[in-house]
Amino acid sequence: MIFTGTADYAATQGHPAHPWLPWLGGAFVIFAPVVGGLLYGPLVNRFAPEARGHGVPEVMYAVTKRGGRIPGKVAIVKSLASAITIGSSGSGGSVGREGPIVQIGSALGSTLGRAVRMPESQLRTLVACGAAGAIAATFNAPIAGVFFALELLLRDFAARSFGIVVLSSVTASIVGRSILGDHPFLTLPTCTIVNSAQFALFAVLGLAAGLVAVGFTKTLHAVEDACDWAWRGKSEWLRPVAGGLLLGLLLFALPQLYGVGYPVLEKGVEGGYALGFVALLLVGKIVATSLTIGIGGSGGVFAPSLFIGAMLGAGFGQVSGAMFPVFAGQTGTFALVGMGAVFAGAGRAPITAAIILFELTGEYSIILPLLLAIVIATGVSRVLSEDTIYTLKLRRRGGERRRRPRRRPRRHPAAFDACAGGHDRGTRRGELPAHSGGRGPDVARVRQARPAGTSSWG
Repeated sequence: MIFTGTADYAATQGHPAHPWLPWLGGAFVIFAPVVGGLLYGPLVNRFAPEARGHGVPEVMYAVTKRGGRIPGKVAIVKSLASAITIGSSGSGGSVGREGPIVQIGSALGSTLGRAVRMPESQLRTLVACGAAGAIAATFNAPIAGVFFALELLLRDFAARSFGIVVLSSVTASIVGRSILGDHPFLTLPTCTIVNSAQFALFAVLGLAAGLVAVGFTKTLHAVEDACDWAWRGKSEWLRPVAGGLLLGLLLFALPQLYGVGYPVLEKGVEGGYALGFVALLLVGKIVATSLTIGIGGSGGVFAPSLFIGAMLGAGFGQVSGAMFPVFAGQTGTFALVGMGAVFAGAGRAPITAAIILFELTGEYSIILPLLLAIVIATGVSRVLSEDTIYTLKLRRRGGERRRRPRRRPRRHPAAFDACAGGHDRGTRRGELPAHSGGRGPDVARVRQARPAGTSSWG
């Protein structure tokens, strides 16, 4: 209500004026990100620079390179900066909540573990517990919280990690449901599959989602690099202020991109937008999210991935319905599948993508087409890009863990030659040299060096 005068500006029609600034009309949106940047820019720059950005790469870096150590002040600064950037009364940052909530939960887990002097291996697990509990409580998705922590942060499904992370996620989910209620995070229409031929279209959608996900990843980091280059040598705390003006102009042109945008996502899934406008929202969200993070805003990329996937799937569903009338009215089904496929292609976490979309929507009927599209999107992403939307930033900082192929143990040359007869080129393969007495050259030398009258056992 502070920055826009509405509960969610993205859900409004037209450009309503702010009740406190009626003389500005709808143009106040241009200045909302500037004011927000003036608030969170100095806060982040002074107290916790790691709170800048979408949070998950910073947690991954802490797990891989710092033994799970995350300063406790990160939780406080990240909470304030994210509330200013993306809250319902925030300054319009077109990013999501999952990145901040993961970093906040991880910081709390790390602080608790360091307070009781846990070893590094257990501290890393406690960081994952904090992330899993945060996801479970915020999105009412306890299973997805577990797999998000294991698949993306720990990259370990060992029983010792799995049990404690599950316990954390279940506990957080119980507390969250007692406060927020037990209902799906998103309210979306019921989806159905017309016939088996529709799976061919889901496969094509998975291919398109993989391409869009890679494009989103590359655009995000290209904009970050451009902002770093443009702002080099200048005061970092002013970066969100200057960049906020560009973001404000974009939000003034497309107010549907203001904030997280869940109302716009739900309307798109219901087929409430024309094909051309859906395409415009897709491209606009990529640019708005990239710009928000590039200028130093605090927010995640999970919700934007869902938004982009929903617009892709909705547009794909409209085209499919026009080409094949039997699939008319299936916009919502294609939109839901697109949501999971784009996130899977961007984050390259197929298990998490499938489970979290099911828990967010409560739609089990889409699980088969969802899995098909997710697998294809993940494969396309892996072929076209070495890194994910999370690990590219991590690799640049030198924190990416890569699985190296296991090397065969090297055999001792003398032992190998003794078995293969390599010391005597005149012998055939599998035959021992004659001078060794049938026991190989090393044995022969030992026998020659042993004093007479001694046994073979010394």
